[in-house]
Amino acid sequence: MAEVIALVDYGAGNLHSVHNALMAAGGAGVKVTADPDTVRAADRIVLPGVGAFGACAAGLRAIPGLVDAMTERVHVGGAPFLGICVGMQLLATRGLEHGVTEGLGWVPGEVRLIERTDPAIKIPHMGWNDVVPARHDDGAALIAPGEAYFLHSYHFQPDDGRHVAAMTDHGGGLVAAVAHDNLLGVQFHPEKSQGYGLELLARFLDWNP
Repeated sequence: MAEVIALVDYGAGNLHSVHNALMAAGGAGVKVTADPDTVRAADRIVLPGVGAFGACAAGLRAIPGLVDAMTERVHVGGAPFLGICVGMQLLATRGLEHGVTEGLGWVPGEVRLIERTDPAIKIPHMGWNDVVPARHDDGAALIAPGEAYFLHSYHFQPDDGRHVAAMTDHGGGLVAAVAHDNLLGVQFHPEKSQGYGLELLARFLDWNP
């Protein structure tokens, strides 16, 4: 029987593209869902996200029982979890976009505006850029060196450097991925990163932390 991969639908993700990429990577059991019971029973959970941190956090919390179901399945049940773009940022303690918004707090840290240290550097950070692995925590082994597609103006700053799974450079170092136990979050978009992204998703689908 195929594993059930819950692709969480809370109105803030590039669901069609992520769904197709997961299928192409071998995820035959992908279910786009906002149902807490489906999430609670899933073998793996993927949380996409595009847009502002506050709006995404509000959308996630607006669905009764969804955050509790994710927390139970990931932290008690040990299901592998992948957060993509703002879905990765939501793992933080808080986001500082348009005020302070509480995140899930699964990977302690803050999401802050990218600081422009060079006038030639454009914000948002958009386009292809290098991903350089940092082997600090469980899940970091899923990240291979290569190039991925980024689109963001805010970046994750974990409190503990051991949670950094990869870095990229855009006028200075930016966290490209975080990892902790059975959690992996990537700032880039695997679904837009062609072969590199599909290979990452395939490794996630085979991951048994």
